[in-house]
Order: sequence, then C-alpha cells, then structure tokens
Amino acid sequence: MGGEAPEPRLLDRAMSFGGGGGVPEEALHLVLGYVDDPRDREAASLVCRRWHRIDALTRKHVTVPFCYAASPAHLLARFPRLESLAVKGKPRAAMYGLIPDDWGAYARPWVTELAAPLECLKALHLRRMVVTDDDLAALVRARGHMLQELKLDKCSDFSTDALRLVARSCRSLRTLFLEECGIADRSTEWLHDLAVNNHVLVTLNFHMTDLTVVPADLELLAKNCKSLISLKISDCDFSDLIGFFRMATSLQEFAGGAFIEQGELTKYGNVKFPSRLCSLGLTYMGTNEMPIIFLFSAILKKLDLQYTFLTTEDHCQLIAKCPNLLVLAVRNVIGDRGLGVVADTCKKLQRLRVERGADDPGLQEEQGGVSQVGLTAVAVGCRELEYIAAYVSDITNRALESIGTSCKNLCDFRLVLLDREERITELPLDNGVRALLRGCTKLRRFALYLRPGGLSDVGLGYIGQYSGTIQYMLLGNVGETDDGLIRFALGCVNLRKLELRSCCFSEQALALAIRSMPSLRYVWVQGYKASQTGRDLMLMARPFWNIEFTPPSSENADRMKEDGEPCVDSQPQILAYYSLAGKRSDCPQSVVPLYPA
Repeated sequence: MGGEAPEPRLLDRAMSFGGGGGVPEEALHLVLGYVDDPRDREAASLVCRRWHRIDALTRKHVTVPFCYAASPAHLLARFPRLESLAVKGKPRAAMYGLIPDDWGAYARPWVTELAAPLECLKALHLRRMVVTDDDLAALVRARGHMLQELKLDKCSDFSTDALRLVARSCRSLRTLFLEECGIADRSTEWLHDLAVNNHVLVTLNFHMTDLTVVPADLELLAKNCKSLISLKISDCDFSDLIGFFRMATSLQEFAGGAFIEQGELTKYGNVKFPSRLCSLGLTYMGTNEMPIIFLFSAILKKLDLQYTFLTTEDHCQLIAKCPNLLVLAVRNVIGDRGLGVVADTCKKLQRLRVERGADDPGLQEEQGGVSQVGLTAVAVGCRELEYIAAYVSDITNRALESIGTSCKNLCDFRLVLLDREERITELPLDNGVRALLRGCTKLRRFALYLRPGGLSDVGLGYIGQYSGTIQYMLLGNVGETDDGLIRFALGCVNLRKLELRSCCFSEQALALAIRSMPSLRYVWVQGYKASQTGRDLMLMARPFWNIEFTPPSSENADRMKEDGEPCVDSQPQILAYYSLAGKRSDCPQSVVPLYPA
C-alpha cells in the first residue's frame, strides 16, 4: 500500500502520435492551427511523419531569413497553403553602404514561382531585395484579387507605374508598406488611384522615400478609408495637411510631413492633429513648432524625433510633457541631460533608440552627446525597457553593469561607441559586458561595436559564456587574438546569426570558430586578416554550407568615401550560410563562391 513503489507509467508512442487509436486528424489540425511560434512549429514537425505532414498543411506564415537559404520550389513543396510569406535579401550591411548594388537578392524567382501556386497567399513581405515593375505586375496578376498586405522594406528598382497597378488592382489591400525604398517617381497618380479604389486600407507607409505627395489625394484617402489608422509619408508641408488631419478621424499614427518654413508659427498654427493620435514622428521640426504638439503630448505613446532640428533643451522640454511614452527615437543631440529627463518622466518606456547625429559640435550637447551618465540614468529610471540601441561618445563598465542590474526585461541591446572623443573613460569593458549579459537573461539580440581595445580576449570569452539565449549578434572591434575568438565560439551554442566587423582575427581562426558554433545558420564578416584567395575558409566547408568570399580590391585599398569610411570593396568580406538551394547562380564578379565550387 503506502510503502509500495507505484508502477511506472508507460507511454505508447503509437497511441499518442500515429496508431489507430492516436490523436484524430481533425484534432491535430485544430491544435497546430493555434501554434504560431516558428520554433514550436519546427519542434512539432519533428515528432513524426504525420505531424510533419499536418504542419505543412496548416502552416500559415513562413519567414525565409535569407533568400539564398532555400529555393522557392522547396518552400512550395513544404508549405503549399501559406497565407503569409516574408523573404529577407541582402545582408544588413547593405543599409550602411557596405554591399555593392549589383550584389543580388532578386525578388523575381520568389514572385514568379510562388505567386500563382500559393493559392492562399494574402500577404507578402520582401526586405532589402531588388523588386522590378515586372515582378509587381506578376504578383498583381496572380494574387491581386486577394492580396491584403504588401510590404516592400528597403527594396529598390521599381517605379510608381507598378504602384499604380497595385492601387488599381488590389482592392482588398489593408497594408501597403514602402519605407526607405528606392522608387522611381514617374507620377503621383498611384496615390490618387489608391484613394479611389481602396476603402479598407489600414496602414500606408512611404516614409523616407522621394515620392511626391499631393495633399488632395491624402484627403480623398482619408474620406474613403475610414479604417486608416497609420500613415507615414514623404516630405509634404504641414500647412497642406490641415484638411487631411481634419478628415482622418481614426488616425492613431503619423510620421513624415515637414515644417518647410522654419520659424513661421503663424503658418502652422492651424495644424490640428486627430484626437486619437498617439504615435508621432515629425520632420524638420524646430523650437518654434514644438507648441503644436504640447496639447496632446501627454497621450503620446510613441515619439520619433530623429529628423528634427531640436536642441538638447528642446528635447528636455518636450519629453517632460510625455509621461506615457512606450517608444522613443532620438539623435544623440538629446545628450545626457535629455536622457535624465527621460528617466524621470517616462517610467513606462519599453523601447529607446539614440541614433548618431551630425558630427558638427555646434549641434551637440555641450557636455559631448550621450555617455555613461545618460545610459545609467535611463537604466535606473526606465526599468520596463525591452530594447536599447544607442550611439555613445563614452561608456564605462559601471554603466553596463547598471543596465544588467535594472533592465531585467531587456531582449535587444545594441551599443556603438563613437570615435569622436580622443579618450574613453574606461577600457576594456570586459566586466561591464559580463554583468550586462548575466543580468539580462531575456536577451535575444546583442550588438556591440567598440573601438580598438574596447574588449579583450577575456571579455570576448565572457560574451560566449553568457550568451546562451542570444540568437543574433553583431560585434565590431572586439578581441585581441585568435584565442579570444575561439573561446567566444565555444560558448555560443544557440547563436544563429553572427556579423563581425573590423576584427583582428585570422582567416583560419574565423573558419574554426564558425565550425564550432552548432546552431549557426548565417555569418557575415568584413575586415579581417584575409588571404587573397580565401583558401583557409575551406576549413569550415560542410554539406549544405555555402561560402562566398569577396577579396579586397587592391586598386581601392586606400580610397575612402566622403564620410571617411573605407570604400565597399576595399576590405575583404565573408558570407557563409546554411542553404538547401545549393550554390547561387547570380553572384556578381566581385564575389567568389568557394563552396560548393
């Protein structure tokens, strides 16, 4: 009785997963239909062949993290009933001018091979890809009647002619996203056609493009699309948007526009934002225009001041009136004083981005931009932070330790140490990085771009040792020798994506380190001790692992861009990635495919 050990419970795999008495087919379809996380989906698909098949039939969304990691044909065979597809193209370095324009990442095969066969496809998201007018025409022909979401994020090579076709044909479109795309502006009729033909649009974004805005078309859009919640546009004088704001009664988010005539407050005094607006990003706003948003600043949840002309004092005054901010994006002109105001005021803040501003000292905070003082204040005062990205002029171990101690919800941390100051208070940052990683146990993404001497081999080892949850990492100017890199690699058991810049490591050490990271699926490296042929990179060769080498161009080795950075082709690059598609066929002449040969 009480003293007898109970018999062990036996789990019959056949009864549970596949046999005649197993879980009914309909039940599995229903259960997996509620599983959205791709990692959970992947785990479920490995249970048995039956679960694998049902996962394939019920998967609604897939993100292809790199367009050469799989082929459209493989994707179609694996997931024939997709409703949503996202494909990422060029490496992130393309956003900073480090990848040649002719590098590749063409959208054509993904559109031509999938648009028609994927009969359930309602949403397409392409990021950093080359998209032509013909590609968009093929998409419209195949899916225009049911397309609800089209996101072209930092894409290039298409024109407003294609947008006009989308506007005329995709009448169920709820989201059209074109931010930072390179679009040939041939006419403004696409926006008018969108306003006339679409009555269900929720989100329209062509922010940071060169597209011309006709205010009357925006007013027509607001009149016909009562569902419009988010609008981000290119430059358009705010005095011409008064009618639009009056009609867009449901608008909650706005970014773009422009205060073109600085100091003319009388011209903009009649600008009244919709009552539901809680997310705002203004362009070219100066001190005299700030009072326009004072009346509703207390209800703002998101504020983007990256493209304004505000001083440090202006930031302090404005942010002090925004106690409910969840998201804040600024330039480092905000200074430590401004971040102190953020810490005192914005107790609910979840995301903070401090971008690099102009290098003109006259536009910076008197004390020298953002340093450990401001970061420490924010860490202590804003304990709900989940995301921090900051360009700083100075940093200390204690500041990083304070982030690790206070910001327990942090999932994404990115720090760039600028080279403006001749002397940094405290280097290396080994102990601070260790404390941050040990304290922020929810981190999934981590970026650290320092100056030479910023992190020793010991510190690099700490990153490997305490990065168990991190899946993406960018490191620059870290470590001292190959030993530090190997020590780092041995600890990165879950790292899936790695980017390295300006490092001192040998080609052989890089290959051995990459081979040592079992979960790694993608690595990009620029600036290292390279050979002319990349021969030592073959040490990481293995099945399904593509290796591409871009040798340095000897004729451009000493040539610099206008901003003082080396030219794209003056430093060697490595791109290696896991692929089921094999060797790509569209490599430019500057790229040497090493494996498969």
